[in-house]
Amino acid sequence: MSAHCQLTGSKPGFGNNISHSHRRTSRRFDPNVQRKRYWLPGEGRYVRLTLSARAIKTVDSIGIEAAVARIRARGGKV
Repeated sequence: MSAHCQLTGSKPGFGNNISHSHRRTSRRFDPNVQRKRYWLPGEGRYVRLTLSARAIKTVDSIGIEAAVARIRARGGKV
């Protein structure tokens, strides 16, 4: 599963691990992405979304219908 949020669009960031001797090796900062299932009453079906923890809180506040509308406005498939 790719570490990509469907609602906010957050993706992994990249940086370096720096050791005690100051050697640098590349690393990846993944967002906290979870797969979550929601009931979509307008379509009478469940949808499974890949959301970051922040996006789950956003869905709780704006509702699943508005969140799905935002995902579709970004060009995402639901």
